[in-house]
Amino acid sequence: MKLEYITILVLALFIAAFAYVSSTGNHEWSGADDKPEAVIDVLTGGSYHPWAESIWTPPSGEIESLLFALQAAFGSIIIGYFLGYYRGLAKARGSLQAEEREGNLNARSAR
Repeated sequence: MKLEYITILVLALFIAAFAYVSSTGNHEWSGADDKPEAVIDVLTGGSYHPWAESIWTPPSGEIESLLFALQAAFGSIIIGYFLGYYRGLAKARGSLQAEEREGNLNARSAR
């Protein structure tokens, strides 16, 4: 029960922080993919050329964002599945051990 209250409090803090930051100025919500390229140009004097090219470039930024979001969702589903699976497995082992202990206690008291 305590964990639920903590989770709700943390979510409320994140929502409040996001609402405050997004309402206090003109923000551009973009990625940082082009920032390293500028730093590399400064460090190498513009002489660096990438040694690999993209196999496919999405036709628009929206499609690129959609594919990134799908990738993140798919990864989250996989991670969540395995975390839930192993938590359920641990819970099942714990209840099995508790049943075995109760069975041993009941067998001793019957003697």
